[in-house]
Amino acid sequence: MLDEPRSGRLAAWGNALLAGLVPPDDAAERIAEGDAVHRVTGLPGEPGPVGLTLALGRLRALGATGLRVALPVPGHPLGLSGPPEFNARAIEAEEAVTACGVALGLVPEVHEAGPEGDVHVEVVWHCMAVRDAPPADVPSLGEAERELAQALREATELLAKLDVAGSGPVADAALAAYRARAEAGRQLLAPGYPPRSVRVLELAQKVGALIAIAEGPGGDGREHGAAVSSSQIAARRDALRPVERTARRAQVAAYNAAVEERERKAP
Repeated sequence: MLDEPRSGRLAAWGNALLAGLVPPDDAAERIAEGDAVHRVTGLPGEPGPVGLTLALGRLRALGATGLRVALPVPGHPLGLSGPPEFNARAIEAEEAVTACGVALGLVPEVHEAGPEGDVHVEVVWHCMAVRDAPPADVPSLGEAERELAQALREATELLAKLDVAGSGPVADAALAAYRARAEAGRQLLAPGYPPRSVRVLELAQKVGALIAIAEGPGGDGREHGAAVSSSQIAARRDALRPVERTARRAQVAAYNAAVEERERKAP
C-alpha cells in the first residue's frame, strides 16, 4: 500500500489525457514512470501488443470517456463488475482498470528481467471484456474520507497496544518511505482531479504505511513490535484487515474521483 499501484497511474494520467489536459506522450511517460516499457495486448482492432500512446488513443476511439481503478483481493472484489474471467485475473493481479463508455478492462502482468542490480520491469496490460455494471463496494470520496479518519485512529491505537510504532530501524525506514511519498503527494494524481481526492489518497497511504509497519517487511510481523507468537501474529492480521480494506476502498475512490466528478457535472 506504500507504493502507488500501476493501475492508479494508468487511470489518473489516462483520465487527464482523455480530458485533453495532457499530451499523449506525457501521459504515457507518467504511467510507465520507472518501468522499462508498458504494452497493451488484446485491444479490439489491434492484432498484437501496442504501446501506451496508441492504446489510449484506441480506447478513446472505441468510446472510452474515463478510466476507473479496481484494487480487489480474494474475498473482496473491490471495483469489479464481472465477468468471472476478468475478475479472476484482476484478483490475481490485485489491481485492474476499467473503461467508462466501452465495456473493456485492463489487467497488468509484470515481468522482471536482467541481472541482480540491473533489473528492469516490463508490464503487459491485458485488455479484456468487462460487464457494464456498477463496480463493487466503491465509496464516494466523502464516505472514504470519513471512513479513513476513523481507520487512522484505530490503526494508531492498535499499533500503540502492540508496541509497534517507532520500534526499531525497520519501522523507522517504513515511516521515512511514507514521508518521502507524502512530500510528493500532489504529484500522485494528474491534472483534472479535485483537491479532496489528493487528501484522501495521502491519508490512505498513511494508513497503508502504518499497516506495513505492523506487518513488517516479510508481512509476518516478526521484524518489530511485541507480537511474535503465531497466535499473536494472526490476531494482529485479523485486527488490521478491516483497516486495510478501508484504505484500499479510499484509494479506489480517490483514483476514480475525476470520472465521478465529470459524470456529476454532465448534463
